[in-house]
Amino acid sequence: MAQPTEQIDFIWNGVDKSGNKISKRIISAHSETVAKAELKRQGFRVTAIKKKPKPLFKAKTKSITTGDIAVFARQLATMLAAGVPLVQSFDIIGKGHENPSMQELLLSIKADIEGGNTLASALRKKPLYFDELFCNLVEAGEQAGVLETLLDKIATYKEKTESIKKKIKKALTYPIAVIVVAFIVTAILLLFVVPVFEELFQSFGADLPGFTRMVINMSKWLQEWWWIVFGSLGGAVYAFIYFKKRSHQFNHFLDRTMLKIPVVGMILNKSAIARFARTLSTMSAAGVPLVEALESVSGACGNIIYADAVLKMREEVATGQRLQFAMTQSNLFPHMVQQMVAIGEESGSMDAMLAKVADFYEEEVDNLIDNLSSLMEPFIMVILGILVGGLIVAMYLPIFKMGSAVG
Repeated sequence: MAQPTEQIDFIWNGVDKSGNKISKRIISAHSETVAKAELKRQGFRVTAIKKKPKPLFKAKTKSITTGDIAVFARQLATMLAAGVPLVQSFDIIGKGHENPSMQELLLSIKADIEGGNTLASALRKKPLYFDELFCNLVEAGEQAGVLETLLDKIATYKEKTESIKKKIKKALTYPIAVIVVAFIVTAILLLFVVPVFEELFQSFGADLPGFTRMVINMSKWLQEWWWIVFGSLGGAVYAFIYFKKRSHQFNHFLDRTMLKIPVVGMILNKSAIARFARTLSTMSAAGVPLVEALESVSGACGNIIYADAVLKMREEVATGQRLQFAMTQSNLFPHMVQQMVAIGEESGSMDAMLAKVADFYEEEVDNLIDNLSSLMEPFIMVILGILVGGLIVAMYLPIFKMGSAVG
């Protein structure tokens, strides 16, 4: 069972089994009573213990990213494979890390291991950074005596999934950022530049082209109701973030809608299948039972539609159904994936078959993202041309008209 997420740091003094005095050590626990009990279990006699005081002005620390966890898994796997003891590996990696938050996390885990906990149980105390998949694989590795091999598989898995996530984020962030900037520039032009041209045109006393009059009317409307426009946009962004964090139904609707968007939906579909296959392959190779593995796989798909489908597949597999049949019932997995899984089930090489599926779909995602980037460039140019170029043309039309009249 997972531990509660909140833990408190305590500073304690005491005496060890040999009678040596120990001072100003730190232990993390959910209460002072739990901290004392844990220290007693480890063989220490506590003479004083208190909460670690929080600094009055806390410096802004760098957050721990999933990339940091992937690098840590690779470093730990390499050190264990080289024969470095587990505690010493944590000490070397922790003290050498450039991120203070990551350093504190690793040294805290090291202290737990020194206290007699297994690596899996120490990681489970940090659920914000180590998910069930990570902890289950580490536990399987410890029990089988192949921890460095399993950590290598975890590192490979994390690196590949992180690579896909970064590519998708890059492909989607660039066009969104350009479009947002284009709308901001358009708003600035309508609020501050167009009124200057309007005063200039009024001094001419000439009739304005229809397109120019339309832009001036838009500018007047925005000047009068700008607070409603920007307030509505701010409210929409806040509501989106609020419901995305708290509403399963909203996330279900959002993910389903995203899967139907041309090109983008295809990327998200193939990405979810790649992550499903890569995760299940990694867990199968570690010897994790299929029913237990599917529960972890559901959280790794990156899409609620696929996550719900995998949980339903898990229920069917638990009742004795074959995984390939359960995948067919979900209507989400292509025929090729189903057949590869069927071959894997028949031959007992599920991990190898799923790894091939993951490799294929990861390459597909890479190609689609490259194509999306190529398609987005002309689309972005059209958006910029319509928004910014259209306003500039509207403002210069009367000047061109006057020039032709004078000519």
